[in-house]
Amino acid sequence: MQLNLLSVIVPAYKQERIIVKDLKNLDSVLSRFNCNYEIICVVDGKLDKTFERAKSVSSSRIKVIGYKENRGKGYAVRYGMARAKGDVVAFIDAGMDINPSGLPMLIEHMKWYDSDVIVGSIRHSASKVIGYPLKRRLFSVGYHLLTRLLFGLRITDSQRGIKIFKREVLEKVLPRMMVKKFAFDIEMLSVAYHLGFKKIHDGPVEMDARKFKYSSINHTTVISMFIDTVAIFYRLNLLKYYSNKNKRRWIYDPDLDMNINIG
Repeated sequence: MQLNLLSVIVPAYKQERIIVKDLKNLDSVLSRFNCNYEIICVVDGKLDKTFERAKSVSSSRIKVIGYKENRGKGYAVRYGMARAKGDVVAFIDAGMDINPSGLPMLIEHMKWYDSDVIVGSIRHSASKVIGYPLKRRLFSVGYHLLTRLLFGLRITDSQRGIKIFKREVLEKVLPRMMVKKFAFDIEMLSVAYHLGFKKIHDGPVEMDARKFKYSSINHTTVISMFIDTVAIFYRLNLLKYYSNKNKRRWIYDPDLDMNINIG
């Protein structure tokens, strides 16, 4: 696997209290990894001081971008990916409930298995999880069973906020995507799998669920995720929306185009 440059996207929504610490921590982790890298922090709505505080971090490796209105985590990740220069592109949630120190190990997993996609999973045998609430655990298991039934993905966890993609996967998948909020993960993975990128593998993570106090997930989010997930299944299997034959129906957004936003 070729790795000349690793791009890491950090979507951030109302993270003014911790964004500086998060970016410095991630930069420190990657600086010890034998790899050229860039960090792209995407501020999903300039609704507090997240943008200004992220900008205050002094590092030539960190680029901070954003937009005025909140558009959802999925949009923020795609916005960052469209501006990534790397031949391998990852994202990790701000808030760092997933320990970024595990990112180099996930990259090594990707090299070892020649994976198209690596998905951080709390159910991997080598994962370490602290303080995961029962309610969230039950939701996670239920959602995993639902997505496995609908899409046949052979992974154990689709919703963890750390994933790594080969660039060629994103170039094929991103133009087809519609989901802008929390179910975007499963849309990316299911469309990639449908397009022939079958080498999607789990990797271990360290998660401190006590940091969920910085998370924006709530009951409304859960309902929206369920609706979006069923809609993805409908588009994939009944409408055949993601196929090349329906390219004219794809919703084009120049801000999310990888081919014009690099530079």
